[in-house]
Amino acid sequence: MSPTGTRADRTGRGTADPTTTPGGPGDPAQVRMDLLLLVVAVAGISLSGPLVAATAAPALAIAFWRNAMAVAGLAPLVLLRRRLRAQVTGMGRRNLLLTVAGGAALAAHFALWLPSLRMTSVASSVALVTTTPIWVQILLRLRGHRPPTAVWLGSAVAFAGVLLLTGVDLTVSGRALAGDALALAGGFMAAVYMLIGAEVRRTTGTTGYTFVCYGATSVVLLVACLAVGTPLVGWDLTTWLKLVTLTLTAQILGHSVLNRVVRGLGPSVTSTAILLEAPGAAVIAALWLGQWPPLLTWGALMVILLGLVLVIRAERAPAAPMGTPVGLPGAPPAGP
Repeated sequence: MSPTGTRADRTGRGTADPTTTPGGPGDPAQVRMDLLLLVVAVAGISLSGPLVAATAAPALAIAFWRNAMAVAGLAPLVLLRRRLRAQVTGMGRRNLLLTVAGGAALAAHFALWLPSLRMTSVASSVALVTTTPIWVQILLRLRGHRPPTAVWLGSAVAFAGVLLLTGVDLTVSGRALAGDALALAGGFMAAVYMLIGAEVRRTTGTTGYTFVCYGATSVVLLVACLAVGTPLVGWDLTTWLKLVTLTLTAQILGHSVLNRVVRGLGPSVTSTAILLEAPGAAVIAALWLGQWPPLLTWGALMVILLGLVLVIRAERAPAAPMGTPVGLPGAPPAGP
């Protein structure tokens, strides 16, 4: 650290230290702003499940338009800003192929999860799809990663909550149980997406990766819609407004803002806050859609959240690098 509160970057030029500069991550006013933005982000992603359940369009079509609209919103930035264009054009063949694979995994995540919102309750679906951190740990273990014992303890607690939740839904209907299975599979595909993103983001910026990945996701979902004959147009104005609202809330005010605040609040605080999506979505669905699940569902949801908190705290808390997006180090956030 230099006496003037700056530090040298890789080019040797001095840059302001964010921990001592007003407006940096350590500035109290900035922390308060980040916390306020975090509340906005959690509210945005919590609207995703209820909005999808209330939108009178096929699930595949909703998934396509959500991603296509996000790409359309990013396109002007990428085209007009040289730095962002360089992120895309300088991606390289390997990272490009990985990003396309990540887009395909994200498409599978949406294709599995969104239909589950109409087969089981929003509370059950969102709780099960947010088991992504557990799937991440399982996949990392298969690749030789040895997580702390506390991670497995948290996974066991969350899995107990999953068993409790699926037991409750089995008494409701076989359709609800099938919806639970789709949501769990959606959480698994989100984990695959996050792992791929972790690798690509080592050398590629967030905007460039997101633009290409969402573009690939849109293409895969478009092909899927055409293959199974899912209509992409022909709805009333209310449905289109809900699609736009979904993109603005869950995608822009949700995940984009999370990427903004994680630099100041850190991945541990931010990723733990994301777990509030499950109870948030459940409350919104109950008040807006009249979906009041059985009492045991709320208990199961709390057990799953407890397990996920234990997993994230055990894996993320020790010396987590600042500036990494939510999820794995270097990975963009997945999800609804």
